[in-house]
Amino acid sequence: MYSGDTRFRLYLLVFLSVLLLGSIGLAIFEGLSLFDAIYFIIVTIATVGYGDIVPVTDEGRLLVLILIIAGVGTFVTVVAYAIDMTLSRSDLRAREKKVKMIIGVFFSEVGFSMIEICKAGIPEIRTGIDDLRVNEQWDAKRFAKAKKNISLLNLRMDICLVDPVALLHFLKEKRIFLIMLLQHPMLFEHDPFSDMILAICHLEEELSARRDLNRLSPSDCAHLSRDCDRVFHLLLLRWLEHMEYLKRYYPFLFSLAVRTNPFDPEADPEVKD
Repeated sequence: MYSGDTRFRLYLLVFLSVLLLGSIGLAIFEGLSLFDAIYFIIVTIATVGYGDIVPVTDEGRLLVLILIIAGVGTFVTVVAYAIDMTLSRSDLRAREKKVKMIIGVFFSEVGFSMIEICKAGIPEIRTGIDDLRVNEQWDAKRFAKAKKNISLLNLRMDICLVDPVALLHFLKEKRIFLIMLLQHPMLFEHDPFSDMILAICHLEEELSARRDLNRLSPSDCAHLSRDCDRVFHLLLLRWLEHMEYLKRYYPFLFSLAVRTNPFDPEADPEVKD
């Protein structure tokens, strides 16, 4: 089954083939210039038919009949697909904008607090984490490099350095909000973000299953640390994507995000002279 873009390319290829071969044929049979031949074919298959150019030879008339049969339907289909693709892309951009707005709400409600909580589970700030001081000078290459570094980073998260009871309490408070995000129809196709929400929900379930979070065995602590590590990795990647989006489309929101950057010890929400 061909996708819409593939079908459009196939019909466009057929249309261009009809246009090219028809132009060559009319140039041979009717002695038309290439421009006049293309003009005549487009006017004909578009069903305009000005009548300023008409075939006079039998071969030319036969060719025109073939062009009408092969070209009219193809031309209409190409135009219809082009309009549909334009509208679909416009709708996709609108949906993407709404998704980004929802992601922004997530970070305001959950994400930034989760980052602060998870940071406490890192024994020492390592290269990569320490290099997340996003500022106005960052460009697409700098964001891409940071995301690559985070993907390869071994955080060695230790949940025992975090207050697991406080973490569980926070996640339970946000559980309904997170479930509502998962149920949101616009986020259904946003796999990276959905994966992050699922990882956070899984961490909450793991913590809830423990009888006493203050008495975790070393092996259990290591297991929960891996879950927390997964959450933090996904949070950082989505945070970088969010920051890049704000910088590109909402500079005023990006300015505040930079001034409240959780990885910049000198960050200050107040604007200094």
